[in-house]
Amino acid sequence: MIVAQAVGEALAQLGPRVVFGVVGSGNFHVTTTLVEHGARFVAARHEGGAATMADAYARMSGTVGVLSVHQGPGLTHAMTGVTEAAKSRTPLLVLAAEAVEPRSNFHVDQSALARAVGAVPARVESAATAVDDTVRAYRLAERERRTVLLNLPLGVQRELFEGPVRVPGEGGYGALTGMRDRTSGAAGTPFEADGECPPSPEAVAELAEVLSSARRPVFVAGRGARHARRELEALADRAGALLATSAVARGLFNGSPWNLDVSGGFASPAAAELISGADVIVGWGCALNMWTTRHGALVGPSATVVQVDADPEALGAHRHVDLGVFGGAAATARAVAELLGDGDPALPGRRTAELAERVAREVPWRGVPYTDASGGGRIDPRTLSIALDDLLPAERIVSVDSGNFMGYPSMFLSVPDENGFCFTQAFQSVGLGLATAIGAALARPGRLPVAALGDGGALMGVAELETVVRLGLPMVLVVYDDEAYGAEVHHFGPGGHPLDLVRFPPVDFAAIARGFGCAAVTVRERADLGAVSAWLDGPRDRPLLIHAKVTAGHPSWWLEEAFRGH
Repeated sequence: MIVAQAVGEALAQLGPRVVFGVVGSGNFHVTTTLVEHGARFVAARHEGGAATMADAYARMSGTVGVLSVHQGPGLTHAMTGVTEAAKSRTPLLVLAAEAVEPRSNFHVDQSALARAVGAVPARVESAATAVDDTVRAYRLAERERRTVLLNLPLGVQRELFEGPVRVPGEGGYGALTGMRDRTSGAAGTPFEADGECPPSPEAVAELAEVLSSARRPVFVAGRGARHARRELEALADRAGALLATSAVARGLFNGSPWNLDVSGGFASPAAAELISGADVIVGWGCALNMWTTRHGALVGPSATVVQVDADPEALGAHRHVDLGVFGGAAATARAVAELLGDGDPALPGRRTAELAERVAREVPWRGVPYTDASGGGRIDPRTLSIALDDLLPAERIVSVDSGNFMGYPSMFLSVPDENGFCFTQAFQSVGLGLATAIGAALARPGRLPVAALGDGGALMGVAELETVVRLGLPMVLVVYDDEAYGAEVHHFGPGGHPLDLVRFPPVDFAAIARGFGCAAVTVRERADLGAVSAWLDGPRDRPLLIHAKVTAGHPSWWLEEAFRGH
């Protein structure tokens, strides 16, 4: 066999079930070999979409995502999705053919591209090292939650490989020699079976002391704690803490009477009040960045701030913390809970029956009164989202694009748990929502996939509508259409700036969707949603696009908060 085939066979032995990409001459052999050895290949219509699908699939499946692209433009097309994955610490392996001859039309410095966006570059250097280079790259992505670019030089791909392909055990790759960049654990740090690192006894004792003296503690769990609900709730019970999440971990504490939902710009007024009134805030696998803290407004002036993270460089990266604990969320919570013992959650100011009633009544956005602005052929996005929440099955997976609209589906569409919400927003790129929904749907096939898009993002990613139809995904796509880049309209409009560059004529999204093979309905008022009920009651043999003509008179609440923060 040739090296390209050896790389594909080695990867297949490592276990990825799904590979995303666009096939060209440079990645043809490695991709077809992966398929021959049992992997499913999902062909996207654009490498940018493929990269985001692989990212979302990795997030929702808990496995390493794999992306396969052509040299040069195949990789540059994918770079926005790769950047999102790298910034989110998604375990993603990018297989990219590489033209190393400087005069080649396809030549770019692909390793420099990877470094520029925070990914880790690697390369298959020769036939003799091909399997080792491949396994090392995969293990780095898997163990340290890194996005790794594995360059496959065209000349090396064509070299003969003396088989058979034997993938060695993991023991030989613990040091990841020569590839460690900014990783989630210091060199030599032991990791637990679930990928976590245990905290030091000294750090456990310090955190236990902080919590034992707290009167109004709040835990904020991020993506790095999505697997640690049981441990965090057990510790919260001992410490009397309220529970919140960052946006990406939404749904983690669903069902808890102490769940404040999302901390940050999406927080409801009651949730924001309770979080900002905390005397101790503990971030678990959470960046505690400006979005999660509302530019610091949710951190009281006298609050003690603690951050627990398996990445030592994350501690204090976005704000000052009074105590930084290097350790995995589950391991740290278990250790602190053991030290605290049973605790005393009945202390004044902690959990009470009255507080539980208030949380249930006021924290959900549906409980916040509003004046319905529907009329004139347009529907209020809150009214739309609430109606859809009532119509759509509870077992759903919601994926949200970026834009002025994004808070409405994020907070008014409920999700069953932390595996029901996919939020690719670390790079804040518009246009990733549809591809996100495809990757998430393939990772969680038992749930109804819901893609929430703005009109701008929908048009940016529209090519992947063909992918949705071809894959037979029973997806509901909701386009919140205000005929503009709404964030820019509301940001610059109050200053009297001209807005012609960010407003657009009407687009018939329903007609576009039907052209791709979707069912479609245009919604201007609540009564128009009857067609959604009919689709849900039917065979769901085609995706459904809901073209919602939404009101555009005011910015969303979270966007107003963001603008004030700036």
